[in-house]
Amino acid sequence: QVQLVESGGGLVQPGGSLRLSCTASGSSLDLYAVGWFRQAPGKEREGVSCITSSVGSTTYADSVKDRFTISRDNAKNTVSLQMNSLKPEDTAIYYCATAWGCGYGPPAYSDFHYWGQGTQVTVSS
Repeated sequence: QVQLVESGGGLVQPGGSLRLSCTASGSSLDLYAVGWFRQAPGKEREGVSCITSSVGSTTYADSVKDRFTISRDNAKNTVSLQMNSLKPEDTAIYYCATAWGCGYGPPAYSDFHYWGQGTQVTVSS
């Protein structure tokens, strides 16, 4: 079983940047595709980005394309999400999760099995 822990969330002003990390224990993260999701108050969980296990192909939601970058460091058992040009509508709890693949387009909740507990990102002046 894989345990996932997210870190790097916090409060940032509009236009600022944050880097989230998803660190795994219990298994090698390089066996899995890893996705990032977010959930704002009163809204459904939304797929943000995904990276495959082998080639490292990536997918993004249209709302974050060209602002967010997902990457992985298999030696550190970590997947990161670099978030630039943050907007108030990016405010949410961000979760990472594992799957066998990324599919096409933004990640789909039903494809993912192991989940972290989430980290809060707040974009506000």
